[in-house]
Amino acid sequence: MITKLDDVLALAKSRGKKRLVAAYANDSHTIGAVSAAIDAGIVEATLVGDIDTIKKVCAEEGIDVNKFELVQEADETKAGVKAVELINEGKGNLLMKGLLSTDKYMRAILAKDKGLMPGKKNDMLTHMAVFEVPAYHKLLIASDVAIIPAPDMKQKQAILSYLISTAKSLEIANPKVALIAATEQVSVGMPACSEAAIISMMNNRGQIKGAIVDGPLALDVAIDKESAEIKKLKGEVAGDADCLLFPNIESGNVFYKACTKFAGAELACMVVGAKVPCILSSRGDSMKTKLYSIALAALSAK
Repeated sequence: MITKLDDVLALAKSRGKKRLVAAYANDSHTIGAVSAAIDAGIVEATLVGDIDTIKKVCAEEGIDVNKFELVQEADETKAGVKAVELINEGKGNLLMKGLLSTDKYMRAILAKDKGLMPGKKNDMLTHMAVFEVPAYHKLLIASDVAIIPAPDMKQKQAILSYLISTAKSLEIANPKVALIAATEQVSVGMPACSEAAIISMMNNRGQIKGAIVDGPLALDVAIDKESAEIKKLKGEVAGDADCLLFPNIESGNVFYKACTKFAGAELACMVVGAKVPCILSSRGDSMKTKLYSIALAALSAK
């Protein structure tokens, strides 16, 4: 059973190398993480950015620049567009954000004619975050904490599908998914509660397959067995969730930042719903976070 993000690195290595394209890879964290992923046998890589800057960073960090394929594009926006173009040409099966801003990265992915959206009517991007929290006994997968402000029922079902597929890529055969709300009581005055109850019933009736889904569940009963026992909540998910589906971006984002800033959680992140997994970590994220994110995306790449 995978309980650590280092296990994700090992699993990604066992699945064979993928081809990564990094957009505007001019910074030491991106270059260092990609270099480490190459050394770990997870990826081969193309860096799109200013070649002189990339060579300078490699020299300063003691990294052999020859392990990368380099594509010149000194402009931040154009580097994002070029990276997406390489993916569409079949020259990569996962995309990574380098030093360019998130809005420019997402704009390149979402571009109507030249982006990475599959072209279906209900295309949707969502953000997957995998946490290694010291106080929890296994990895936690959470969504959506960064992209969709207030998912409706259809969007929640799509997020649930991505949570399940991400869990299965981590070899969790039958993931336990908690639909998070402020309370485990089915309160009709709280849409998060009533919608969670409907989705949970859909799972019970076999309309949603491949996971055990329960909700609404407050966060404490989703991840703490003692809290679940005190509140007399039974079921396979309570106190042992693999995945958390948040009702809105505020709750998800606060959880994300509380885990990383207060609880010392390690992290891996990606955006799913495009033609390929897209690594979206903050420009301020550590090299380790970016390395774990590469491994997570590599496991999801085809």
